[in-house]
Amino acid sequence: MEHEQVKSERKFLLLALVTGICGSATLATVFFSGVAFSIFPILAFVLAIHACYQLHERQPLTEDTPLIAFACFLVGAFGYSAFIRMQIPELGGNFFSILVSMALAFWIGHKLGFFSRKQTAETASDS
Repeated sequence: MEHEQVKSERKFLLLALVTGICGSATLATVFFSGVAFSIFPILAFVLAIHACYQLHERQPLTEDTPLIAFACFLVGAFGYSAFIRMQIPELGGNFFSILVSMALAFWIGHKLGFFSRKQTAETASDS
């Protein structure tokens, strides 16, 4: 049961990242003249929001997951913004977007335990 909860939370976090990317792409395609209009970011944004809602309805989230999901959303939004600003320099610099994306990505990694030392079964059994 716990494995399914972790798997569901990881799916939700990945969908939050995709939602951030698609939301930023939707805003860019609608409001920036340098970006060619396409219906696909809008469709992907709507589908990602719907998938997040369905996943949240099926299984409730733990206490830290909504905050981490919001951080994943911001990483996607700021990451896509930095990507667009790299391609179209007339929109402005991407330094702030890159810094925010990296800081949030490291915070997410810390919260998910990617940077904590894990003892392997061999070293745990040797002790």
